[in-house]
Amino acid sequence: MAGRWIETWEPEDETFWREKGARVARRNLWFSVLSEHIGFSIWTLWSVMVLFMGPEYGIDPAGKFFLISTATLVGALVRVPYTFAVARFGGRNWTIFSAVSLLVPTLAAFWVMVPGTSYATFVAVAALTGIGGGNFASSMTNINAFFPLRRKGWALGLNAGGGNIGVPVVQLVGLLVIGTLGASHPRIVLGVYIPLIVLAAACAALYMDNLRPVKNDTGAALEAVRDPHTWIMAVLYIGTFGSFIGYSFAFGLVLQTQFGRTPLQAASLTFIGPLLGSLIRPVGGRLADRYGGARITLATFAAMAAATGVVIQASGNASLPVFLTGFTALFVLTGLGNGSTYKMIPGIFHAKALARGLDAEAAAAHGRRLSGAAMGLIGAVGALGGLAINLAFRQSFQATGTGTAAFWSFLAFYGVCFTLTWAVYLRRPAPVPTRAQLGYAEV
Repeated sequence: MAGRWIETWEPEDETFWREKGARVARRNLWFSVLSEHIGFSIWTLWSVMVLFMGPEYGIDPAGKFFLISTATLVGALVRVPYTFAVARFGGRNWTIFSAVSLLVPTLAAFWVMVPGTSYATFVAVAALTGIGGGNFASSMTNINAFFPLRRKGWALGLNAGGGNIGVPVVQLVGLLVIGTLGASHPRIVLGVYIPLIVLAAACAALYMDNLRPVKNDTGAALEAVRDPHTWIMAVLYIGTFGSFIGYSFAFGLVLQTQFGRTPLQAASLTFIGPLLGSLIRPVGGRLADRYGGARITLATFAAMAAATGVVIQASGNASLPVFLTGFTALFVLTGLGNGSTYKMIPGIFHAKALARGLDAEAAAAHGRRLSGAAMGLIGAVGALGGLAINLAFRQSFQATGTGTAAFWSFLAFYGVCFTLTWAVYLRRPAPVPTRAQLGYAEV
């Protein structure tokens, strides 16, 4: 079993896929989801830890927003090297390493999570948890290589959705601890995750594979960087995933700071939105497979703008039930948009190859090559949207005592994303495959 390198991988060959490929790809998908799930939990750990930090910790709301912003920033930055690590070391090998490395921030948080610890130490440990955000990039790049284009929407949506569920799960663990033992036992949350990290690494070692044909391609990376569609999709992903991860980090703090919720009350509400947003992400990919990613993305941004309007009104009126309704709708819509935008990426590069005159097989290979390189960059830029959201909340609460000003800025950005999606991918002919070319609905 040592090494577990697969020498030949041809997912676009229907016979290969039916006889061998599908079974192997699904097995790698499930264990990739497990590792990515734990990675998301550790990345968003401080969205839970701040709920345990009462007055005895001496940290004000702005300081807590900065802690979660630090984790968000590091998680975004490490996505780029994690993307290329899969081809350098192998998907299985890197999954083992990236899972084991999660022990470092978890054990560090276990050590420092007591009153009296310096704020600088908390910032450093929060930064360490950012490595969990890199697991998404390596996992998506790995799974992108395993599946044929016609199945990428569902596979990538399922992989990402299963990983995203790590956010509400860690929040549920925090709720369970606060609800049963009170807000003075944060180390129990961390103790739960130590054996789970070991389990994820062991499963990757036993059941995952490396793909020999997947190699780093400097030319593909440079071509993806130069392609304007990479940056357009990165902006759209800021609107979807950046919103999801930013809101996931900030939701509990917003409830505590603006609506005066206790740690238990906040923890009992924070997990609902991220859970629904995670569960619906594969649906976004499936809808994009069927109706077209650009159409689903456009509708999503329109609905996100409407939901943000509801949140703004509720924030101004201090109406918690309406606020929760609008915020939960935002989470659901970010999940849909996450699935549809990620589906668009391989389809765009595939269609551009077809437009250049490449045959179906060569176009599929070209699409995999460029989309794999682009996904890491798009994912990293998208995650930076989460940083922007947390910083916007920090500034809004410092200046006005509420998050209303931040929500107005989010509404304006969703308008930009809506316009960009329509102008580039729907108003005029765009580089998207047709049914005749791909055998299923346009992207």
